[in-house]
Amino acid sequence: MDKVIVVGGPTASGKTALAVELAKIYGGEVISADSMQIYTDMDIASAKPTAEEQQGIPHHLIGFLKPTESFSVADYVRLCDKCVKDVLNREKTPIICGGTGLYISSFVDNLTFDDSRQDFQFREEMRKFAEENGNAALLEKLRSVDPETAATLHENNVGRIIRALEVYHTTGHTISQAKAVSKKNPSPYKFIMIALDFDNRAILHERINRRVDDMVKRGLVEEARQCFEQPERPTAAQAIGCKELYPYFRGERSLEECIEEIKLRTRQYAKRQMTWFRRDKRIVHLFVCENDNTESILKKATDIINS
Repeated sequence: MDKVIVVGGPTASGKTALAVELAKIYGGEVISADSMQIYTDMDIASAKPTAEEQQGIPHHLIGFLKPTESFSVADYVRLCDKCVKDVLNREKTPIICGGTGLYISSFVDNLTFDDSRQDFQFREEMRKFAEENGNAALLEKLRSVDPETAATLHENNVGRIIRALEVYHTTGHTISQAKAVSKKNPSPYKFIMIALDFDNRAILHERINRRVDDMVKRGLVEEARQCFEQPERPTAAQAIGCKELYPYFRGERSLEECIEEIKLRTRQYAKRQMTWFRRDKRIVHLFVCENDNTESILKKATDIINS
């Protein structure tokens, strides 16, 4: 059975650096599992790995989709499987790396449900419902038809909530029901799953704060302004690092206040990511300590893989 390495974890945890170093050791190529890095823009806000960070290691599923185009979990599973097969055919090791837990778990679980049917009018109705009644009310609407899926989503993840409601609306079955059926056909791959984790949240929070400051230096504000001035790109509005700056562009808040909001929202998102990965008992958690560097983290990861 072909082996696939998975490196998950929260934003700013060092996933990309670890995946690249593992690719050097095991002759691998990196396949992204990030729901924002798939788009052609928002390079800074989505923390796409630069050419320098990639260090010559091939990276897949990054920057291939226009932000105006729709993309589902089923699309990701299909494309990820295509990439994994391609990497294996070239006798390389696939290394799936990212923080979108839904993408990773869906591929690992070999989900094959058809959620390709779309109803844009229904989506708009649900968006208006959320605007008028609040995100919590929208999540409660999902909970009434699919409590299992609702339990995995935060009320601020409006896009995923609407998508789950849309699946039920267009197909008559819930995402959780579809998952139960598809899990009867296990994946053909053997997964070695690692997640970077933090007992001491202060370490991760400091990393996040530094990353946001670096993003600002690299042009985050200018990138976000382009998204702000092109409202036909709804995906950009969902990206942390873009939407928090809109009050600054409207003259409602100072730049400093908006940057602090980005840091707060990123820390909250990282907490949700860690909660997601901790629920999956197949994952081995690699806890990052204050004195850890790339070399020491790599040693811990290779010990896990080799064992």
